[in-house]
Amino acid sequence: MLFANLLIGLREGLEAAMVVMILAAYLAKSGRQDLMRWVWVGVASAIAVTVATFCIIYFGTKTLTTVGQEIIGGIGSLIAVALVSYMLLWMRGASKNMKAELEGKLEAAIAVGAGSVFVLAFMAVVREGIETALLVFDTFAYGSTMTPALGLSLGILIAVAVAVAMYYGAVRINLGTFFKVTGILLVVVAAGILRYGITDLQEAGLLPGLHTLAFDISNFIAPGTALATFIEGIFNLVPAPTLLSMIAWAVYLVVAMYLFLRPAPAPKPAKQEQQADTQSMAH
Repeated sequence: MLFANLLIGLREGLEAAMVVMILAAYLAKSGRQDLMRWVWVGVASAIAVTVATFCIIYFGTKTLTTVGQEIIGGIGSLIAVALVSYMLLWMRGASKNMKAELEGKLEAAIAVGAGSVFVLAFMAVVREGIETALLVFDTFAYGSTMTPALGLSLGILIAVAVAVAMYYGAVRINLGTFFKVTGILLVVVAAGILRYGITDLQEAGLLPGLHTLAFDISNFIAPGTALATFIEGIFNLVPAPTLLSMIAWAVYLVVAMYLFLRPAPAPKPAKQEQQADTQSMAH
């Protein structure tokens, strides 16, 4: 779980850190540094809400029976996969316009007052924070929490360091390439989370086929060994997965990768758009 959580922390952390960086840079350029404290109050509040959300989910499930934990874990995994899918498809087109969109919102927020700056910073960060809490919950739910916590912390720290370096001009990275590469890796991670969630629901008795295996290579990669742990930590695959979970894994991997990597439609020329609008008004 170290690599998967590091990747999630890096991507989600950089998205949140970039938002704060853009807000801080805009306030500095517009001579409104006096409002920066409301950005930091918004960020701190968002972090507090994220931690509270994670604790409620984590400790709340501890009081459940084993079957209850499997059901919550399975449903949580499906929600996490849905969030990853939405985030990847949204970021596929939104990253190009993120700076202009945020600066436009901040300009409007400055006109309203400090409270609006706080709300903008809070909402921008808390969305990423709660997504992260839902994405990594399963990795903390069973066994040791040290490894998933270390991976998540490293990812967030790297993201913050990169964002700070970008703010001061020390680092120039192609964000389009970054989000594309991490997006491809996250599709693989999400497919593994889906496989894990399907297995949880099978173990809870909500889905059939728990004892129908897709394959069993336990003789070659014994469960619990370093290699098996490494593969499970990165891809969330096990030596003896169920057939249903692997079908779901393969279908999601193919469909999600296609949707994420397909070329974006070319924008219409302004003249064509104007003609289309005129025709639609005529009808």
